[in-house]
Amino acid sequence: MTDTIPRWDLSNIYIGVEDPQLALDLSILKDETIALTRFFENDLLPVQTDQVTPEILSKHLGHLVDLTNTIYTRSGTIGSYLHGLTSTNSFDKAAEQLQSQFQIGMLPLRNVNMRIAAWLGKFADQLPAALAIPGAAHEHAFILLEEAKQSQFLMTELEEELANELSLSGGSAWGDLQGTLTSQKQVEFEIDGKKETLPLPALINLRSHPSADVRERAYTLEQATFEDMKEALAACLNGVKGTVNTLDRKRGREDSLHSSLDMARIDRATLDAMIGAIQDALPMFRSYFQAKAKLLGFEKLPWWSLFAPLGSVDKTYTFQEAREIILTNYARFSPELSDFARHAFDNHWIDALQRPGKRGGAYCMGIEGVKESRIMSNFDGSFDQVMTLAHELGHAFHNYCAFQADKTPLQTETPMTLAETASIMCETIVFNALLEQIDDPKAEQAILETSISSDAQTIVDIYSRFLFEREVFERRKKSTLSADEISEIMLQAQRDSYGDGVDPEVMNKFAWTWKPHYYSTGLSFYNYPYAFGNLFAKGLYAIYKEKGAAFVEDYKALLASTGEGSAADLAARFGIDIRSKDFWAASLAQISPQIERYKQL
Repeated sequence: MTDTIPRWDLSNIYIGVEDPQLALDLSILKDETIALTRFFENDLLPVQTDQVTPEILSKHLGHLVDLTNTIYTRSGTIGSYLHGLTSTNSFDKAAEQLQSQFQIGMLPLRNVNMRIAAWLGKFADQLPAALAIPGAAHEHAFILLEEAKQSQFLMTELEEELANELSLSGGSAWGDLQGTLTSQKQVEFEIDGKKETLPLPALINLRSHPSADVRERAYTLEQATFEDMKEALAACLNGVKGTVNTLDRKRGREDSLHSSLDMARIDRATLDAMIGAIQDALPMFRSYFQAKAKLLGFEKLPWWSLFAPLGSVDKTYTFQEAREIILTNYARFSPELSDFARHAFDNHWIDALQRPGKRGGAYCMGIEGVKESRIMSNFDGSFDQVMTLAHELGHAFHNYCAFQADKTPLQTETPMTLAETASIMCETIVFNALLEQIDDPKAEQAILETSISSDAQTIVDIYSRFLFEREVFERRKKSTLSADEISEIMLQAQRDSYGDGVDPEVMNKFAWTWKPHYYSTGLSFYNYPYAFGNLFAKGLYAIYKEKGAAFVEDYKALLASTGEGSAADLAARFGIDIRSKDFWAASLAQISPQIERYKQL
């Protein structure tokens, strides 16, 4: 089977870490950063707020965004390429060393960007008039105003520069260590009477294996493995969260959520409305877990059967079958979407083969320099992994819409809340299309199981992760946390979200260890945006069902502009009020009929 699972082709970006073009681009990037710094110091700094005219300010801002977009195109391409190498092969020491050198080389750019943001903040009152003048600055008005607004949460220039430099040996290093530890770990596991050496992500993927014995043994081994690794991973988590707490305090943030909400481009009223609707819906999901327990013959659902397949459980999909399922059902929504996905498959944009040294999970990265995307996944033939491909191809289509609209890097800085729109929409398209086509109860049950289980993950489990991270941040303010304390916080978060839906004696206290989402100093609360994206996409899908093909062009326009407005303003294009609990409740209500049908089957 592994012979037919693809690895991606990055050769049209660079042919390797020794590629002369890569070395040249790194050199050019250094020169471009120097040019940007000189422009800032020689042209922008001397400008006085009480003397500048809107026309002069507009001209300066136009030049600024042109320089920045050029740099971001080059730096983004290099960064994506190196991340593609290291995330799929942590044994590639040459790539890791070059990535480290690149990160160090990016410090001057980060520093001048910080200085530019502070400068923009001083001109906050003059910006609207200058940005009203047609030109490059006007086309980037939203991001310039956002930068000016966020500048109030900067430390002094020297403090920000020090924080940037220390990040490479502090917070970022802790995140890198977590990735290395979890990607290189291998375990011995017996399947069908044969012992195999599995990378840790492959062991975790066995949670969806048809055999209850395999699932339980995999869970037991996973818990034992992380028991041995927990102290090192707890040090990583403490390092990351401690760094974020310190910087938030020094920057005048209200709490650990403050910067996350600003990055997500939503307000607390929106988050509160969504979380409130989720809390109200928890009994609905708990009834699903209870029904699943009965179908599997358990009094209470153990964690190791949370992802157990039901219905046509003997079906394993080849990669080619996964491709055809996605292409066929994408076409029902839009031929353009299907043609795009076919292009991605045919041109080797996907790295799906599980192997040692490759990180777990899946992601999609856009590559500005070649106007393409690349997708990493860990395909194991399960229907869940088919849906993962559909999800990540949705991200790639999002990038495609922006590329087709000639959006610049500054115009495509999309918040996570909206970054999940296309991916979850694509999942929904495939799920619903398959449900409409199936008349076999066992097959229908299998599809419903995957769909509801996916929703439960992005709502119930995401809620638990939100509770967990919020509590970790609060406790980390007082002291470092032991591995056992972190695990207990995770267990309590799972109790509060899953409730009586699962067996309280068989939960996953180590769910914090392998998720890279917790180990970023630059992106905290990498959780609730998934719930936002899921429910927002369901709201959009309901509109699509009403409008049909007429919806597609508006939808593509939305995807192309997700970096140019707040979530509330962009949602308002479709008549959606994301500050209303009713909107989120209506999206959640779409899941109820599926759960009721699931119970009947």
